[in-house]
Amino acid sequence: MGTKKNFVLDTNVILHDYNCLKNFQENDIYLPIVVLEELDKFKKGNEQINYNAREFVRELDTLTDDDLFSKGVKLGEGMGRLFIVTGHVEAPKVQESFPVKKPDHLILAVAEYLAAKNPKVKTILVTKDVNLRMKARSIGILCEDYITDKVLNVDIFEKSNEIFDNIDPALIDRIYSSKEGIDLGEFDFKDLVHPNECFVLKSDRNSVLARYNPFTHTIIRVTKARNYGIEPRNAEQSFAFEILNDPSVKLVALTGKAGTGKTLLALAAALGKLTEYKQILLARPVVLFLIRI
Repeated sequence: MGTKKNFVLDTNVILHDYNCLKNFQENDIYLPIVVLEELDKFKKGNEQINYNAREFVRELDTLTDDDLFSKGVKLGEGMGRLFIVTGHVEAPKVQESFPVKKPDHLILAVAEYLAAKNPKVKTILVTKDVNLRMKARSIGILCEDYITDKVLNVDIFEKSNEIFDNIDPALIDRIYSSKEGIDLGEFDFKDLVHPNECFVLKSDRNSVLARYNPFTHTIIRVTKARNYGIEPRNAEQSFAFEILNDPSVKLVALTGKAGTGKTLLALAAALGKLTEYKQILLARPVVLFLIRI
């Protein structure tokens, strides 16, 4: 556990993740009252940010008591306290550099005020607004982006399927003959595979396309399934269909080079289960080309 800190949250953090209060461990969180005023403007609508605004306000309502504005309210076991900062605060650096009273500057003022009030505790402004972070740094206020939901290791998307050699041929024969699969504990690579990972098992006389099913904790055979008249043409497409066809897997992300069949496979899998869905949405990105003459 590190040194306790104070975090001041910008409105865009909440609009990005309504559960953000749960991601600051034992540190205290401060919400300038202007943040709640801005959230009120976003509550109506059908976009994700509108939903996030409404959900956050509902969550805040369950936490609210008489101490929220004075002593703060405890967020949970092993977590810090939440405070709402109201009224005018002394922030001479902000007032000198950014005299216009706008929400961003009022949030900056709270960060400066808390840093001066508690010099022994590090106060950090958390915002996804690059310009606001630049303003904060210009007057010596510590700031960070909200990155809790970002993928830190992008190398995982470059990984190809694993090939495990020197497998006991008898185990591979059992995988072919068993619909339920073979318990993961019978394989030496049990600590190397991840849930729903697909791979190739090879011995000196046979091989099989396989998957680790985390729901049954077994290694099962991957068959060349057919969806809406589309058949896989290689191991990778077979793996894609295997996961796409499993209703237990609620979200599937396919990566690969252009032309490898990602869209076709996903659409074929969806059309193959028309009776199970009320609606299928197909979205394609709009790509704009600028040609200079």
